[in-house]
Amino acid sequence: MDTLQDFRSEVALKMAQMGIHVEKHHHEVATAGQGEIGVRFDTMTRMADNVMLQKYILKNVARAHGKVATFMPKPIFQDNGSGMHTHQSLWKDGVNLFYDSEGYALLSETCLHYIGGLLKHTPALLAFIAPTTNSYRRLVPGYEAPVNLVYSERNRSACIRIPTFLSSPEARRLEYRVPDPSCNPYLAFAAMLMAGLDGVINKVDPGPPTDVNLYALMPEEAAKVKQVPGSLEEVLNELEKDYEFLLQGDVFSKDFIETWLDYKRVSEVDPMRLRPHPYEFYLYFDA
Repeated sequence: MDTLQDFRSEVALKMAQMGIHVEKHHHEVATAGQGEIGVRFDTMTRMADNVMLQKYILKNVARAHGKVATFMPKPIFQDNGSGMHTHQSLWKDGVNLFYDSEGYALLSETCLHYIGGLLKHTPALLAFIAPTTNSYRRLVPGYEAPVNLVYSERNRSACIRIPTFLSSPEARRLEYRVPDPSCNPYLAFAAMLMAGLDGVINKVDPGPPTDVNLYALMPEEAAKVKQVPGSLEEVLNELEKDYEFLLQGDVFSKDFIETWLDYKRVSEVDPMRLRPHPYEFYLYFDA
């Protein structure tokens, strides 16, 4: 049933030639040609470079086959969207700081505080990690979309999932499922790291994990679970209120954030108010 196996294999071989270590690839959940190519971890800036290279390679291989590759978060209505699940861990002197043999899901206190920072700042982070109006057509209940501001070992509808198929200290990490491939990876990765480090520095408590079926909760229980904002306009407003953590160490500047807010509102939020829904396709779809 997977008609793109050979196509993805060719893409993976091209990526390997460009120095990207591909670990696996497979068809994803959406019916119409959605695929996933998983690559080995690397340092933050190098990983951002690899994201740009992957897009470039995939688009060009697609074009050679008379196909078009898109990285829109939600290209097809009522089908699963395309996320960019970002695995993260902190290391020092060759030691994974996220591992604790006695912790929940083998996570250290440092990791839990990092998770706390991500959850606390997610509404503002979304302005960089899910930065298009189309991003919020993906972030809706169902379709395995990570709309719930919780962490869990298993739930794919949680913002943060803890992979547990490997128990070694080196493999201990978190999977932040909110970002999508429309983002600028240099901005997105830096912003996520700043949010996590803010959680570590201020010892932000992420609360208890949510290891239950979120779709099976009674309405009164489900109402207690916080969810991500539902539009680009909302997350831009959240960033305007919560950006101090990004300024630490001069990683971001207030001037840059103000420019980003202005550009997004004028170039993307306002046009969507004035134009019908199909305009969004032409705003974000690039071959």
